[in-house]
Amino acid sequence: MAQKKTMLQEFSKGIIKENPVLCLVLGTCPTLAVTTAATNAIGMGIAATLVLICSNAVISALRNVIPDKVRIPAYITIIAGFVTIVQMLVKAYAPAIDESLGIFLPLIVVNCIILGRAEMYASKNRVIPSMLDGLGMGVGFTAAMLLMGIIRELLGTGCVFGIPITAGFVSPIIIFILPPGGFFVFGMLIALSNKLSHKKNPETAGCGSCPMSGTCSKLKAEGGCDK
Repeated sequence: MAQKKTMLQEFSKGIIKENPVLCLVLGTCPTLAVTTAATNAIGMGIAATLVLICSNAVISALRNVIPDKVRIPAYITIIAGFVTIVQMLVKAYAPAIDESLGIFLPLIVVNCIILGRAEMYASKNRVIPSMLDGLGMGVGFTAAMLLMGIIRELLGTGCVFGIPITAGFVSPIIIFILPPGGFFVFGMLIALSNKLSHKKNPETAGCGSCPMSGTCSKLKAEGGCDK
């Protein structure tokens, strides 16, 4: 029972508590670039999730084999291999998505979410928990982008997934499918996420409530943020 609870926690943390986009503010470049439409957001999210799961599994399995001095180049090589496979699959079976995502699909190689989970989690934990961590982070990444994509597409074009929703009722607000609109929606969602999660300052709530406590250099060196 305790093991099942731990596995569930490993999966769910990336969706809510440590959402890579809304809580950790990672992967903002593709988030802002491809969320002009909900379809693009789903395509990027699924691609990144597949790479996260596979790269986490392989890096975890090889964590005792990869020399520490070359771990980052090794991680990037592993990630790049899976990105190439995913890109080829998208080109073959979803060419429209591939054309919409453009350069941002191969740039998953340097997505800080994927490299960050490899360094912070997969390299220190077993294969199954690492895969669950990747799945949870991928689902959280996809959910955040999908929410942004729906809002921007609805307000900017009056459609969702290409289906007219507000036709004849509200005129589209073009700025929402432009970069300024992306930053506005992104900021509002982060504010809403912070409000709903009731985040507290680590100085008053303790370092245990901070999602970055596991890798905090201040915590390791000085015993916490309040030192």
